[in-house]
Amino acid sequence: MSVGRFLVAGMMVGGLTSGAQDNPASSNPYLQLMQRAGAHAAEHKGLYRPALSPVDVTVLRGLVPVAQMQAAGFAVVPWTTNEPDKIRAVIRSGVDGIISDRPDLVQKVLAEERGGSAEAAARLKDFKVQGHRGGRGLRPENTLPAFEAGLDNRIDVIETDTGVSTDHVSLIWHDQFYNPQACRRADGKPYTMENRIYLSDVSSIEVQKTLICDKLHFGAEQKNDLALSPVAVAFAKQEKLISPYVPTYVEQMFRFAVFYAAYYGSGAGKSHPDAVARARAGERVMFNIETKIHPDVVLPREAAALSTPPIEPNHTVSAQVFVDVLCGAIMRNHMEARSDVQSFDFRTLVLVEEQFTAIQTFYLTEAPRMLSTEYVPVGLRGKP
Repeated sequence: MSVGRFLVAGMMVGGLTSGAQDNPASSNPYLQLMQRAGAHAAEHKGLYRPALSPVDVTVLRGLVPVAQMQAAGFAVVPWTTNEPDKIRAVIRSGVDGIISDRPDLVQKVLAEERGGSAEAAARLKDFKVQGHRGGRGLRPENTLPAFEAGLDNRIDVIETDTGVSTDHVSLIWHDQFYNPQACRRADGKPYTMENRIYLSDVSSIEVQKTLICDKLHFGAEQKNDLALSPVAVAFAKQEKLISPYVPTYVEQMFRFAVFYAAYYGSGAGKSHPDAVARARAGERVMFNIETKIHPDVVLPREAAALSTPPIEPNHTVSAQVFVDVLCGAIMRNHMEARSDVQSFDFRTLVLVEEQFTAIQTFYLTEAPRMLSTEYVPVGLRGKP
């Protein structure tokens, strides 16, 4: 099971705007949010409890009451932690997992922590390592080689981001447009912010013929040498892609995980020294998939400044279409037990909890003050 997959088991009752809002067990804004979200999921017979994914600094500063959250049945998985000392501090805070651009460093620190004592080993037995955008500290983000690098480092979860194409496919990318900082045109023509391509303005077929997202722009350890990505190369050949670095999509990512497991289980990689562990990683990996959309509200300047990066107008489909397309892809591939949907836009999470009850939701958060603004639906919103 994925990190934080606590079964509801009747622990909470009530609707999104019912008693959970009026009778919080704590004044902590993160716990209040999750109590209301948990009540809403339970009302709609959700299979799993929602989970919280806060920015790591709020955990390290003690703003997120980790133990109290877990006692109430909510997992806590912070983002995005990349430096060894900070990784160690986050692990020691008692959280259930960690999202990182450098899964290789997380695994190293985690092994050290588990080896510290029998008690630590037991406590961290089910700790989950999530590769942020696959593993963007190692390979260009949200690409097949990034997913391969994460799996090579035996991540438990691929964390990634999605938009919706003109042919209603869940394209994978962090922004609502393909960033020229990371992508180039396959035909060699200039690709800049002035002629950037939005995910909602292109089909999945067209974009895989148009862009290659192999630019290096994130640290000295990020590499795009395809000799380091043999599985992505073989998979791209099977899928008839012009490059392993073309933009991909959710259902293709699912196929890639299956392909990766077979590559090391019985294919060309079966003689690799780590073949058994890698095959197992591909077989069990989970998927933490973000909807890259935000509420259509205009926040006061002070509140808007709390968001990083700053909030810009949406250039994508509606929240309902977003949920239909992404969750449809998950359900068609029978990946509901291995996938969750995360978002800063809680509208999409509410819709998932109401309409796709076998899929877990993760609430992404930043500063606590954001939770009392119009950015949060009324039934989940705290008091200013």
